[in-house]
Amino acid sequence: MPIYHFYELNHALLSPFRAMADFARMAFSNPLNPLTHTPLGRSMAATAEVFERTTRRYGKPEWEIDTVEVDGRAEEVRIQTVWSRPFCNLIHFEKASLDHTRRDPKLLLVAPMSGHYATLLRGTVEGLLPTHDVYVTDWVDARLVPAVEGRFDLDDYVDYIIAMLHALGGNTHVMAVCQPSVPVLSAVAVMEAAGDRYAPLSMTLMGGPIDTRVNPTAVNALASKRDLNWFKSNVTMKVPLPHPGFMRDVYPGFLQLSGFMGMNIDRHLSAHQEFFNHLIEGDGDSAEKHRDFYDEYLAVMDLTAEFYLQTVDTVFMRHLLPKGEMVHRGALVDTRAIRNVALMTVEGEKDDITGVGQTEAAHTICSNIPDEMRVHYVQEGVGHYGVFNGGRFRKEIVPRVTAFIDAAERRAVPASPARRVADQAARLIGKVVGKKAEGDKVEAVKAEPVKAEPVKAGAVKAKAATVEAAKADDLTRIAGIGPKIAAQLAELGFTTFARIAAMSEAEVALVEEQFSVKGRVARDRWIEQARELLAAPAAS
Repeated sequence: MPIYHFYELNHALLSPFRAMADFARMAFSNPLNPLTHTPLGRSMAATAEVFERTTRRYGKPEWEIDTVEVDGRAEEVRIQTVWSRPFCNLIHFEKASLDHTRRDPKLLLVAPMSGHYATLLRGTVEGLLPTHDVYVTDWVDARLVPAVEGRFDLDDYVDYIIAMLHALGGNTHVMAVCQPSVPVLSAVAVMEAAGDRYAPLSMTLMGGPIDTRVNPTAVNALASKRDLNWFKSNVTMKVPLPHPGFMRDVYPGFLQLSGFMGMNIDRHLSAHQEFFNHLIEGDGDSAEKHRDFYDEYLAVMDLTAEFYLQTVDTVFMRHLLPKGEMVHRGALVDTRAIRNVALMTVEGEKDDITGVGQTEAAHTICSNIPDEMRVHYVQEGVGHYGVFNGGRFRKEIVPRVTAFIDAAERRAVPASPARRVADQAARLIGKVVGKKAEGDKVEAVKAEPVKAEPVKAGAVKAKAATVEAAKADDLTRIAGIGPKIAAQLAELGFTTFARIAAMSEAEVALVEEQFSVKGRVARDRWIEQARELLAAPAAS
């Protein structure tokens, strides 16, 4: 019997036992049951829940993003499908903003098509949503796509990305998390080579396998030990009834999940043992964290066999993209054609899926991107998941990505002194040279300080001398700003209390670097003082 059919049969046979286990869990958790409050009752309820959870099939999780905090105000979020094809829906996280003058950078977030649903990026979306207009690729489970809809391979993946960028209408930024880094980079190369006006302004590649020859991991080693026929014979199979994709060739999600869990089986067994103990001890918070994680981790989808096999062959076996030999629709993918799209790569120091250096390799093969349009960053202390989720992602990676995207936004319009200042500030906090891998030791390399180029006062005056003079405030009313610093601030475009009150972290860093007043902006409360002066009634 084929493995997929056996899996379905096993799932069906366990259905009545799962139902009984769920009934037992509810019975021994009912406060009206005297046994609920005894060690025996808690053990029975815990055993029943662990059995039910380890034998169930987990459906597609919900996004559960209803609001987002923007500038201290909670805004409603509406999730809408704005583009659709058989294998993917493009969803938009629309903020119901009351401030219609604000224009957030448009960001296409390409989720991995690697077995898990796009909701795995829930934390990524939550981190980016306050400052970006976010669109996400919501890939469809291949077992739900009827065979009459045809094939879907790596070439189709690239075509989908190009079509979505066209649908978004230009002035878009693209971010790829893990697996889609290769097709996203390929799509951008194809668009640049064709002179496509809808090519993105920037691309951010996070933990992606651009060149798996660099610092190979256990995942990479598996591909190098087998030939393509082995994968085709052993891990691809046809979808059984009663699924809509009956007879479609797929790489089943449950098979990939088994492989991932097998790599860290001790950790997963320990996690379930701890979950059982938390249930007995009544530690509801810890138990709920376990449920939340495994509800997402154990929800998997099937991939089309042709996409899976072409990816294994192209990315992990023959390394065609970094070797300059990858082909899309019969034409060579030339990454040297990328000249106008800014590139940022992000890696995790402890990533055991995509080794340090594999994503950074994108900078080597995209040799014609100007240096000022490049950023590479290695986040210390995180593994693969931490590159796009968790506390360090929110606190340390998101600000750098935001600065990088903002700089690309400003480069897309005619330069002005104020924009040059903002670009310098973005590079100051966003530019990190990277890290050098020496065997198993990863040594951090400090960021090179970016020397801010002074903006000539004459250039500012040539733009709008009369307007600026009419609006300028006496900045020396802010304690800590004397006439000399006020004049220097004016040269950089800071002439009003409102401008000081709205200073970003990047601009604060630039000012302190430019004037050698490190820590002074915060210490002397420039921003708070400016806000107080704005709030004060006008002098009579």
